[in-house]
Amino acid sequence: MDFSIELDQLKSSLSPKADQDLRRKRILDTLLILLVLPFLIPLALFVTMLIRSGSRGPILFRQERVGYLGRRFRCFKFRTMFVDADTTTHQGHLHQLMNSNAPMMKMDSKGDPRIIPFGVLLRASGLDELPQLINVLRGEMSLVGPRPCLPYEYDNYLPWQKERFGTVPGLTGLWQVSGKNKTTFVEMIQLDVKYAKNKTLWWDLKIILMTVPALVIQMLETRRAGKASSRPICRKTSYSNRAIEQYSFTKTALVSAVQARDGEVAWIRKESKLNL
Repeated sequence: MDFSIELDQLKSSLSPKADQDLRRKRILDTLLILLVLPFLIPLALFVTMLIRSGSRGPILFRQERVGYLGRRFRCFKFRTMFVDADTTTHQGHLHQLMNSNAPMMKMDSKGDPRIIPFGVLLRASGLDELPQLINVLRGEMSLVGPRPCLPYEYDNYLPWQKERFGTVPGLTGLWQVSGKNKTTFVEMIQLDVKYAKNKTLWWDLKIILMTVPALVIQMLETRRAGKASSRPICRKTSYSNRAIEQYSFTKTALVSAVQARDGEVAWIRKESKLNL
């Protein structure tokens, strides 16, 4: 289907009430950002220091994303990967998630060599997305909404899945506070479409309040996943060492027993000869 036709159909499905809701969302977003700005500035400076101490390169990462009504925009994030990191592996990972019932686990949950020091922490805590507040102030995003997708992800969406673009994308959303990494790709889209069709300001406030405990849970799960990924190697090594030690001990005992038996047999033969 032609992109322009899809865009026109999506626009025609939006009511004047939807436009009013978007304007109210923008007012709420601006007020909340101004309210927490004194706290956000030192936090952003702290994240900048972490990135600068971990790797060389730009602090911010810019990437094209697809947002409201399929419009393209430049999304800002704190850089959590090394410069010139290969992105083809992420495309393959995303393609697999879109065509399976596997949970939406990130690649860095099992270790990703492209991630800079402190990068996993920044991602798990959501601090890497702080610069997206710039996109919120520019009207390209909201505090609450569906995750802004990548262009190659959008190109593989089914027509019903593109209904999620009936509202502006957000830093957090219904999917993020509904299990996130435990949901499949289709379940994520269903949650996004549900929010796009039923969004209210009260629902936005509720999702914002639910985001903090959701981030805490996500950080704990990331920490447990990191420990679990390194645990089997240690166990295997220790088990192998014990097995080698046990085998060495058994082999030594067996050789000693054979030598003792051979010595005893030789001594008996010698005694027999003397008696004769």
